[in-house]
Amino acid sequence: MRKKFLFLSGSTRKDSFNTTLARYCAEVAKTHDVDVEFVDLADYPMPIFNQDLESESGAPETAKALKEKFVSANGFLIASPEYNSTITPVLKNTIDWLSRKYDDSEPRLVCFSDKAAAIVSTASGVLGGLRGLNPLRLLLSHIGVNVVGKQLAVGFAQEAFDDKGKLVSQDQAEAINTIIKTLIRIG
Repeated sequence: MRKKFLFLSGSTRKDSFNTTLARYCAEVAKTHDVDVEFVDLADYPMPIFNQDLESESGAPETAKALKEKFVSANGFLIASPEYNSTITPVLKNTIDWLSRKYDDSEPRLVCFSDKAAAIVSTASGVLGGLRGLNPLRLLLSHIGVNVVGKQLAVGFAQEAFDDKGKLVSQDQAEAINTIIKTLIRIG
């Protein structure tokens, strides 16, 4: 059975460089004999997580649908923007909703526990969103995800991609390929 991996951006902004990076990573993964799906968080709007809301109304249907995708995948890659040295609110909110049990018979953290993940980022500055990857790695590790040790932060995003959304730097392209091969191996 072929392995399946999800690729997503921590941004819902229309012209997000991290969405470009996530789509690029998905294209690279397709060359490795695995099933690949790009997930756009804009297609899964969710209210800000609130346990009272969850108790009153249950989980949003969008959270349930996205959670099913994560449950059926072997792993995922997140291209995460850095907001004030951490992850974006939309990404944190998505992880919070997906981490909840929707059924008493469901194992705890079923869509994260023992899954493989890779994390990358890009930004217009020299650090490429690097500071946001540490809190993302910490969060994912604490909910049972096996995070690939190697990560990549692509600086000067406005110059990093060609007009087809491919990385210009061969070194960065090779680093992405290595990260994806490791993700596939451990997933």
